[in-house]
Amino acid sequence: MTRGSARFLHVSTALVGGSGLVYAWMRYLVEPADEFAVVNHPWQPDALHAHIAVAPLLVFACGWIWLDHVWRRVRSGFAGRRRSGLALFALFGPMVLSGYLLQISEAELAREIWIVTHVATSLLWTSAYLVHQLAPRPAR
Repeated sequence: MTRGSARFLHVSTALVGGSGLVYAWMRYLVEPADEFAVVNHPWQPDALHAHIAVAPLLVFACGWIWLDHVWRRVRSGFAGRRRSGLALFALFGPMVLSGYLLQISEAELAREIWIVTHVATSLLWTSAYLVHQLAPRPAR
């Protein structure tokens, strides 16, 4: 993985994770000022739009590092930071797919399933990403 691809991955992860956390805070933890309000916070729609707008950057970044970093290490059995890397590998698909399906689902039950799936996989993926970055690097 090049320094440029690593930086792009870090920035896109921060943008997507940050916008997702801000949106979740507004959606689930903020009490609306007006009991008849459609949203809990005036910037809630903007936070959602920002999250959806920057999410493709993360998908692109993960695709960029796929062959050189992810797949090569999965196939070789590279031991360094393997658990967190495999967790990222396993969680990425469900996180992205549930985010997409959440946008196109119309049935209330389906939307609830995709919300729970997306929030759970996103929190786990973000946690695994932090662990993966903070874990000691093996000697080369």
